[in-house]
Amino acid sequence: MGILQTLFHAEEDIQGSKFRAVFVGLFVAFGGILFGYDTGTISGVLAMDYVKEHFTSRGHFTANETSLITAILSAGTFCGAILAPLASDTLGRRLGLIISSIIFSVGVVLQIISSGQDLLIAGRVIAGAGVGILSAIVPLYQAEASPKWIRGAVTSCYQWAITIGLLLAACVNQGTHARNDSGSYRIPIAIQLLWALILFVGMLILPESPRFYVMKGKVPEASKALAKLRGLPQEHECVEAELEEIIVNYNYESSVSSSSIFDCFKPTNHQLKRILIGIAIQGLQQLTGINFIFYYGTQFFQNSGIKDPFIIQLIMNVVNVVMTIPGIALVELAGRRNLLLWGAVGMCVSELIVASVGTALPDSFSANKTLIAFSCTFIASFASTWGPLAWVVVGEIFPLTVRAKSVAVCAASNWLFNFAIAYATPYLVDSEHANLQSKVFFIWGGCTFLCFVFVYFFIYETKGLTLEQIDELFESCPSARHSKKFVPSAGSATHSDICSDSGKGVVEVVEKV
Repeated sequence: MGILQTLFHAEEDIQGSKFRAVFVGLFVAFGGILFGYDTGTISGVLAMDYVKEHFTSRGHFTANETSLITAILSAGTFCGAILAPLASDTLGRRLGLIISSIIFSVGVVLQIISSGQDLLIAGRVIAGAGVGILSAIVPLYQAEASPKWIRGAVTSCYQWAITIGLLLAACVNQGTHARNDSGSYRIPIAIQLLWALILFVGMLILPESPRFYVMKGKVPEASKALAKLRGLPQEHECVEAELEEIIVNYNYESSVSSSSIFDCFKPTNHQLKRILIGIAIQGLQQLTGINFIFYYGTQFFQNSGIKDPFIIQLIMNVVNVVMTIPGIALVELAGRRNLLLWGAVGMCVSELIVASVGTALPDSFSANKTLIAFSCTFIASFASTWGPLAWVVVGEIFPLTVRAKSVAVCAASNWLFNFAIAYATPYLVDSEHANLQSKVFFIWGGCTFLCFVFVYFFIYETKGLTLEQIDELFESCPSARHSKKFVPSAGSATHSDICSDSGKGVVEVVEKV
């Protein structure tokens, strides 16, 4: 833990369990494995000979069938994400994740027993609803439960878990795709039940978010949950001080705005600006074209004349996992803006090279080598920046009164763009339709240029700030370009500053507010 504390510039006098602060956030990130594994499985399943023979009447999937089977998951996730606040704001973040794992498991069972497209599609819709709920609650819980010195890195681990899920799916697909029986697709699909079970059991043990309890007016429960998260006694001055800050800020937010879904789009407390930033960064994350690789990569490499497309897809997933680690390590050092800007540059250059070489030298050995090499640099640029940081930004920029609903709206926008891209892409690359093939990377490259422009003008630097200080940042700093110069006011003390005081006590602060 000493290495982590040094790496992420944790204050020397922060008290409590550093291990617990990291472990809780990392375990909740495990939900990303469900997300990533489910996403990665379908790419290989649709390319399996047994599946093409038994799930179609012609021995291959049409563009329409591929679009429907792949994209229908995103339709379910969109609905799940939109409905997530019904669980997270009513029952709690913890119970919301438990519910999501149950819904996901039901969808997986339907896919396992399917022997045709109809039941497979129905199972993917239901599993998608579970993933949608999960995607809206995991970064929310991580941001609310983690101390500020490690919050960005912990939230980034959600994306890392997604990449691990993608890699695991590629490994299992590689091991089963040659089977000439239903085990070729049932084994990789059934393994998802294990991930859901681990998340379910873990969330029975972990504490609820203290900020959820504050929102419900349950201060004693909030104190107990915060103490458990920090590894300190309830009466410890640091627990009392942090809880005071949460209560004061929540009461102030409640005095200037309410917490309905419509308040997510009101200009009060700069909420409209925040929600537009959140929706845009989630939409642009999808428009980078990353899921083109993971949804259709196996088929795309196969159609490009590359031998062993399953191996190539496995390599892409290894790059994705490994290169997410620098993003986790650098998020609290380099900051959100710098990583997002450089990531956009790396993605844009890589994709334009793939598109240019693929257009100039179609179906050549050199073009294929270039396609593989710069697909890897594109994935590396995404994995270390836009992959994790889009979730970090969304998890921390909203006020507590509407945080759950705002994160849900942003997650839903991610899945809406995901659905549109997943459905449209087969038509863009299919030889019987637009037949763009490698030229599709011109589209993704143009979108990553927009990513750069968007970050430069609209993304605020939130490194080293508590969630409550981020509210002050939006109030006092009208330009994202100047956000690096923001200094919290004396009335919004840092956690370490507060802990150096004796504190006034939670009850006294509540009474004053």
